[in-house]
Amino acid sequence: MSLHKVKVFTRFERFWHWTQVLLIFTLLFSGAGIHGYHHLMNFETMVWTHVIAAIALIVLWTFAIFWHLTTGNWRHYLPTTDGLIAVARYYAYGIFKGEEHPYRKRFWHKHNPLQAGSYLALKTLLFPLLWLSGLAYLSYGFWSEGPLTSNTLEWVAVIHTAAAFAIAVFIIIHVYLLTTGHSFVEHVKPMITGYDEVDLSDAEEAYLKQDEPGRILD
Repeated sequence: MSLHKVKVFTRFERFWHWTQVLLIFTLLFSGAGIHGYHHLMNFETMVWTHVIAAIALIVLWTFAIFWHLTTGNWRHYLPTTDGLIAVARYYAYGIFKGEEHPYRKRFWHKHNPLQAGSYLALKTLLFPLLWLSGLAYLSYGFWSEGPLTSNTLEWVAVIHTAAAFAIAVFIIIHVYLLTTGHSFVEHVKPMITGYDEVDLSDAEEAYLKQDEPGRILD
């Protein structure tokens, strides 16, 4: 294995990431306003902002799911225990002692085991929970008849709010980890340029140089 600068984040992936960031912050801002945590916009405007941003995010996620499945990029999120203990130990202890990160990105495994597991849970559990609870709340008028609807709506609201707080916690942890190890700019730069340092096998290096020369810089 040898280290090379390779385009690991495609143009669509970067567009998806930053658009998702914008929409999620819009949803958190408008959702906080709907709950009365701030009064920077009137209630009706915040509700419509929340609904429009939510629909846009669902459309974006739908395209992202299709892209992951058709391009094979879903492989990056496959959970593995290989190196998991070392990475967990690094974040729990080694990072505060100035130790080197035990994981180096590979061509088909650009996320370390802890990242892969976290992102997989986020995409398969937390995001769908937000989708379903949000759509259930939005479509309340279609199922509002019945003896249990009042309590049901309350639980839908609680689940949706709890999932939103979980997303907020994930963002805080995500941003914090960007400040560790390398500089914040170095961590964010690959999601802007697409290029990052990756371990390549001889076969992967030969393939990229021959078939996708634009993806490898050195």
